[in-house]
Amino acid sequence: MSDSRSDYDTFGADVPQIRRIDAEDLRAALNAGWADFKAAPLFGLFFALVYTLGGIALAIGLIGAGELFWFIPIAAGFPLVAPFAAVGLYEVSRRREAGEPLTWGPVLAALRGHGDGQLPVMAVVVLLVFGFWVILARGIFAIFIGQGVLGASIGMELLSFAGIFMLLIGSLVGGLIALGLFTVTAFSLPMLLDRPVDFATAIITSIAAVRANGMVMLRWAAMIAGLLIVAMLPLFLGLVVVLPLLGHATWHLYRRAVAA
Repeated sequence: MSDSRSDYDTFGADVPQIRRIDAEDLRAALNAGWADFKAAPLFGLFFALVYTLGGIALAIGLIGAGELFWFIPIAAGFPLVAPFAAVGLYEVSRRREAGEPLTWGPVLAALRGHGDGQLPVMAVVVLLVFGFWVILARGIFAIFIGQGVLGASIGMELLSFAGIFMLLIGSLVGGLIALGLFTVTAFSLPMLLDRPVDFATAIITSIAAVRANGMVMLRWAAMIAGLLIVAMLPLFLGLVVVLPLLGHATWHLYRRAVAA
């Protein structure tokens, strides 16, 4: 943990003070996240399995219906909804930190936040961005590849000049959308769980914290994206371990970046 953690930046009267974090904080957050997962593995496995089985069911349904056009952008954007899928994991870490008992009722109840509707609003924001990405990616695919390409011929099309250019454009657009959503949700979801604030304050705090720790948070975002993509390759099964680790670690990073 760097010495600069004792220095704070304040971003507005209603926004908590933001701490400076560094690579050591990332390592500490990951270690603490792994400790939480090992201490309460059933909670991590439950939330990860719900997310994983949802991805598998979606893939089977779309492929079975011959809707491969929709499966590709949905699979590419699936990590966008991971932060909300980890809300229950934030609560597990919070309760362990506070020395509160870990029981299923309170942990599941945390999914609705403080009952003021703020956390569900953030869930709607995440889903709207996800839906926007799916439609946009579907449009990019249709422009460069067309709508009549199915089955094995897709592989050949992706290796063509139009296919490669489509992948480059799609990756750039998707990366910008993912970075924007990451900036908004990196600390807002843990904050809405942690304290009774409105979603606008939580979003502003998250943006402020990411801005104040730009390079470290870019490294964290790249780490999250890389781990989620690799975990999704074996039929989403790697998410059973990766999602709990990242979920718990996100809580601890929030604690280090946002003043109590």
